[in-house]
Amino acid sequence: MSRSIARAPTHLRAVGSVSLLWNAVGAFGYLATRLGLESWMDKYSDAQQAFFDGYPAWAVSCWALGVWGAAFGSIALLLRSRLAVVLFAVSLIGLIGSSVHSFLLSDGVALMGSSGAVFSAVIVIVAVGLLVYARRMSAAGVLR
Repeated sequence: MSRSIARAPTHLRAVGSVSLLWNAVGAFGYLATRLGLESWMDKYSDAQQAFFDGYPAWAVSCWALGVWGAAFGSIALLLRSRLAVVLFAVSLIGLIGSSVHSFLLSDGVALMGSSGAVFSAVIVIVAVGLLVYARRMSAAGVLR
């Protein structure tokens, strides 16, 4: 059974490229934090650094799934692969898991301030938007 592939809309490349840049920043932040890059960690207080260092393994795993699922999802979107849908879904699940740790099971809001909570909300909105977009492109036959 052959599946017809629709022509890619012009916005696919723009959405894919912008999302890759956005998610590359997230991937860099994850790596810089986990590796303890001094130039990155210097912007955080000692208490904030201790908070990151104290992440339990399950929360670090969720964070990694969120970051790498999104980055690879963006690449899959640019390659017009249906795998983008799965990767963005994995990313959203990871993001929810790490957010549960940061905002419900620990004092992340107190440590990071309201701007941290607002930025996290923006990340969730973008993640949901990318998943919805990838699903629509898949349903339209754009992703193969």
